[in-house]
Amino acid sequence: MIDQFMQAAIQEATEGLKEGGIPIGSVIVHKGKIIGKGHNRRVQKGSAVLHGEMDALENAGRQPASIYKECVIYTTLSPCSMCSGAILLYGIPKVIIGENKTFMGEEELLKSRGVEVEVVNSIECIQLMEAFIAEHPTLWNEDIGE
Repeated sequence: MIDQFMQAAIQEATEGLKEGGIPIGSVIVHKGKIIGKGHNRRVQKGSAVLHGEMDALENAGRQPASIYKECVIYTTLSPCSMCSGAILLYGIPKVIIGENKTFMGEEELLKSRGVEVEVVNSIECIQLMEAFIAEHPTLWNEDIGE
């Protein structure tokens, strides 16, 4: 069963798709409360860096390191090297991933640095990405740097 926080990340991904973007969403949770949420906005903002996790961090605003060290970040897709770097930089100790079937990010790097990584294999997340990749392969390849 998908918990409320992964459901919020999926809602963000769906919002991104409705905006004409790439359907990847993320939320940052501190002590049971969402403090930041976002979705991939590269297309919408003409951005090189606004992946779902980066948008969620941006929307969380400036937080002390002590807050990030108590957070969990939920993301609908396995985090890429840029987003994994941000997770490490801010010391977020746990990442819950909707799926890693359509894209395997830097999960091993995160684990090697002591981050707890949990993959829930959400059918909804998988189907969302599979449909998007099939319809927009060029845009998808651009997003992952290929």
